[in-house]
Amino acid sequence: MATQSADSAAGPDPGAGGVTEADPKRWLILVVICVAQLMVTLDTTIMNLALPSAQEDLEFSIADRQWVVTAYALAFGSLLLFCGRLVLLFGLKRAFIVGVVGFAGASAVGGASTSFEMLVGARVGQGVFAALLAPATLTLLTTTFTDPKEKGKAFGAFGAVAASGAGLGLIIGGTLTSGLSWRWCMYVNLVFAAVALIGTGLPLGRNGGSRGARARLDIPGVVLVSSAMFCVVYGFSNAANEDWSTPETWGFLIAGAVLLIAFAGWQARAAHPLLPPRVVLDRNRGGAYLTMLVFGAGAFGFFLFVIYYMQNTLDYSAITSGVALLPMIVFTAVAVNIGNIKIMPKYGPKPLVIAGLALNAVGTAWLTNVEVDSSYASALLGPIVICGYGMGSIFAAVLQTGTAGVRPQDAGIASASIQVGQQLGGSIGIALLNTIAASAITDYVTEHAQGPPTEELLQLAAVDSYSTVFWWCAGLFAAGAVICGLLIRSGPLPAPASGAQPADKDKTEKAHS
Repeated sequence: MATQSADSAAGPDPGAGGVTEADPKRWLILVVICVAQLMVTLDTTIMNLALPSAQEDLEFSIADRQWVVTAYALAFGSLLLFCGRLVLLFGLKRAFIVGVVGFAGASAVGGASTSFEMLVGARVGQGVFAALLAPATLTLLTTTFTDPKEKGKAFGAFGAVAASGAGLGLIIGGTLTSGLSWRWCMYVNLVFAAVALIGTGLPLGRNGGSRGARARLDIPGVVLVSSAMFCVVYGFSNAANEDWSTPETWGFLIAGAVLLIAFAGWQARAAHPLLPPRVVLDRNRGGAYLTMLVFGAGAFGFFLFVIYYMQNTLDYSAITSGVALLPMIVFTAVAVNIGNIKIMPKYGPKPLVIAGLALNAVGTAWLTNVEVDSSYASALLGPIVICGYGMGSIFAAVLQTGTAGVRPQDAGIASASIQVGQQLGGSIGIALLNTIAASAITDYVTEHAQGPPTEELLQLAAVDSYSTVFWWCAGLFAAGAVICGLLIRSGPLPAPASGAQPADKDKTEKAHS
């Protein structure tokens, strides 16, 4: 009976994707889940270092380069909440298989691209299937591991993959581009997909959909939130690459804001809301989603401008830039596991969120000391290690907290909400920080130029802009530590049984019988 209660609180019943605690194959299932998650997280950054080679090969313009990255973000961010609900309607195993196969197919098309349009279309396809796969993997994790001791270890492994995936994407992307071809940044997903598909022979869960489930899909909510997220992500992406004053930028941002307000109003009165208010109004879960929003805004900026500094100022190659981030990945993995296994059970998410955001604030503040001729050891290693540990602490807290105590029918949407926060935060952060950097360069050149700006002056202006951006990142992380720390409750998360609803428990018991 204890297992039944835990399952009912943590997510769908075993008929919808759970696995009993006694199943000896649950750790193999964890490997499959982590491989699938790695495939999704890698592709947020793996093409970044490959873009110059892809541009030369397919002969598209510098202005078009942004769409190779933006196309993925647009599809992924726009469809996450919708796909979070589809995970339940399809059934976890079916959603997982469709996501893996679709993502692999889109990757194969991307690797074989013969034109810019074909590559962008493949990236859109990757984003669509990633939006289905991301909530499916996290929901499978929460429903497979319900024992508190095992959950800490499982979330530690999954969190290490989720937190370090972006950094690994840069390393793998740089290595493949330098050693083979940019096309292998797409083809490599076929290897991950093959491993994940082999694992579908494991008891990942029975299909949880039903004839009546489809009628409970909130179609108006889907249309409103998908359109809103598309407008917001596109608007901020356009601001990052074009200008805030263009009609495309502010027009899409205004439309996105209006659609989000309409979506919130509709969710409050819909019979079967896509994103039930009870999911986000819980202080702990709401705090977790806000933490990911803040983290996404600062971390995407951190990665972007650290790479700019390493490649444009220090003249690092693609592979050297990736290897330079290895210490961050190691400390991220250490922090995720310590947080999940040692800190979460005793103290809960609050200290991890505060410490994680504060460490990122310290690390990015340290980065403001970079100079044109700084060495890796003096200027980058320390901040990279500190930020890595901070990132791990954040993921240790957020992944469990964002899905804790939800009703079974809300497990997929709660998982998707974590990803939405990160994606939306990243779009906002990149747009704002790019604008701040451009303004800082202009101000520096205007103040110091005596005649036409020299190459040396432009290098100094670029470094000054990086320092300015890192100060803004530090301020954002520090503010997030205070606000999110106040929002999240003290103490460990409530026991799983406290989130169970009587009706849900009955359904679980019937499924077990």
